[in-house]
Amino acid sequence: MSDIITQGEQNLYLLQSLIPSRESFYIWCYGSDGRLIGTSCPEDMRETLDQAFRSLGGYDKMLGFAAEGEDTVPRVIGSSISLQWALALETERKRSLVFVIGPVFHMPPDLQSIRNALYADPGRGSGRSWTGAFCSLLPRIPVISYAIFVRYVMLVHNTLTMQQLGAEVLHPEAILERNRQDSFVGGRNRLEVYQSEKALLDMVRKGDINYYSALNRSVSLSPGVPVRGKDPLRQIKTSVTVFITLVTRAAMEGGLSPEIAYPLGDSYIQTVEDCRDSGELSSLSHAMYHDFVYRVHQLHANPGYSHAIQKCCDYIELSLDRKISAADLASLVGYTRYYLTEKFKNETGMSVSDYIRKVRIERAKTLLETTDLSVSQIAEQLAFNTPGYFIHVFRELEGCTPALFREHLTGKGKRP
Repeated sequence: MSDIITQGEQNLYLLQSLIPSRESFYIWCYGSDGRLIGTSCPEDMRETLDQAFRSLGGYDKMLGFAAEGEDTVPRVIGSSISLQWALALETERKRSLVFVIGPVFHMPPDLQSIRNALYADPGRGSGRSWTGAFCSLLPRIPVISYAIFVRYVMLVHNTLTMQQLGAEVLHPEAILERNRQDSFVGGRNRLEVYQSEKALLDMVRKGDINYYSALNRSVSLSPGVPVRGKDPLRQIKTSVTVFITLVTRAAMEGGLSPEIAYPLGDSYIQTVEDCRDSGELSSLSHAMYHDFVYRVHQLHANPGYSHAIQKCCDYIELSLDRKISAADLASLVGYTRYYLTEKFKNETGMSVSDYIRKVRIERAKTLLETTDLSVSQIAEQLAFNTPGYFIHVFRELEGCTPALFREHLTGKGKRP
């Protein structure tokens, strides 16, 4: 065990040296058995923050994380007071080491709100000696935007594992392309927020299963309803509940029966109300969105398509950012290329290449309407060979250029 402790202390020192001094969050090292090996946390805060980690449920989650094994990717975990940590696993030796990054807040905490939340929950804070000391430490707990926090989490993970993973492995909302503070700290471009929300809801209406980049962009632009309340967990619950309501309506507009949509939405909202963990709320929000999108997608699936052809269509929708060939699709469903192309045309009425072009142009229309991406950027994102070819295909299918299409949408011109 001593060599594990020594290695843990060495790794802890290395990881802390990677974090700029201006980012004063802490790193903790635990053995897979839950024993604390070391931490960069100052001594006068160490015991209290460790007690908070245990009492707010983080310690038990860490043990479960360690038990999952070598393929575990980093994980962000939350608590009932919106305090968050991240977990990273190092498993090169016989016994694993777990590194905990945090705690952090993603928005400035309100002392009275935190105190009320702790003492109102008998299972968490009431009657425990650590809560008073913890509240006194609140001004010293780092407040750091989620975007920046995630980047340091991935830096820690990749250093421990020698991997080169991106932030998307945490969960979909972790892909943050812009280095911006949370909207509670600074301003936000409301037009961009509106456009991104419109894209998300349009994807529900269409049952568009290739929604990941749109969801990631929306989360990076806005963490939710910008209303501060006395209960920090209530803030997140309000945002998730509003999101569920909007998605439920969009699903009905997309054809989902109200007899299905309303009870489903109500069930998710009740689960939100019962939730006591901000990290679980994030996962629940994504699961809800995925559920509604796929239900609408199934409604829009052509009943005349065979299982193999529908599988090809779904693959195309999910692969618009890379080259797709008939040979790829044939391999996917176990057909010869010739048989696949004949069957595809017989069932869809289009050749494979024409179908791919049609789906790409539909996605381009959404990007033109809901983002500020240039024509060249959209062409690259949708795997067109050149911007010129993208413009040619767009004009052929839509009767105008992408630029004129966007001008029409923004009211600056008339579509030919």
